[in-house]
Amino acid sequence: MLVPNKTNPSVGLMGFGAFGRLIARHLKPHCRLIAFDPALPADTAAGGIIASDPAEIAACDIVILAVPVAALSEAIAILRPHLRRGAIVVDVGSVKIGPAMTMLAELPEDVEIVGTHPLFGPQSGRDGIAGLKIAICPIRGRNAWRIAAFLRRVLGLKVIMTTPEAHDREAAMVQGLTHLIAKILVRMEPLPRRMTTASFDLLMRATEMVRHDSPAVFMAIEQANPHARPVRDRFFALAEEMRAHLDRERRPAVEPEPERYEAAAP
Repeated sequence: MLVPNKTNPSVGLMGFGAFGRLIARHLKPHCRLIAFDPALPADTAAGGIIASDPAEIAACDIVILAVPVAALSEAIAILRPHLRRGAIVVDVGSVKIGPAMTMLAELPEDVEIVGTHPLFGPQSGRDGIAGLKIAICPIRGRNAWRIAAFLRRVLGLKVIMTTPEAHDREAAMVQGLTHLIAKILVRMEPLPRRMTTASFDLLMRATEMVRHDSPAVFMAIEQANPHARPVRDRFFALAEEMRAHLDRERRPAVEPEPERYEAAAP
């Protein structure tokens, strides 16, 4: 992510979990990057990233909030006194309506705000992110388009410019159903692994991509997105319709002839 007229911008990463580390790996060659996470000791390096404190994170040109959606307000409260005028604050949450409203209400008026949602995670992005998708929501300021250009040209991402409302409406189905089905399939284990079809293998591959997402990610996708519940309700209603249809169409099983079993008895 580039700041206009700066060739080596400073980027402060608030949160250094699995996704924060993925962000750092790909941004590190293009900027001066520091990170803060309560679990990361100060003045130490993790993967070449220097651990810092919140005040130093907030003083950067770009501040990335790589924290769970539920922790967004707390992170903003910590950073707000130290944010400099003109800084660009970026979130990377799986939902956008709530975080956009939170950032507009709680961040200083003299900072820019860009909502983003990388449509991939540590599992799907472990072999590289070129060609993967990211949603960008301009919220306040003019630099969202420059950020989008950097992500597209330098990191090779497919950029989708959208609004928080449009994002959440589509994500409710795209992510909401994927994670919901994956959670249910994991609960049904053990599942066949040897005698499988190509379609079943693809289903298992999709499940593995989200299996290790944190519970906070799942809850944000299913509960923080205002469009998620109607999608879930429709999915379960259609599943019940299909079960009723199958029950109506069920034919009585053909009972084997008792004589054949008696004849075969020793």
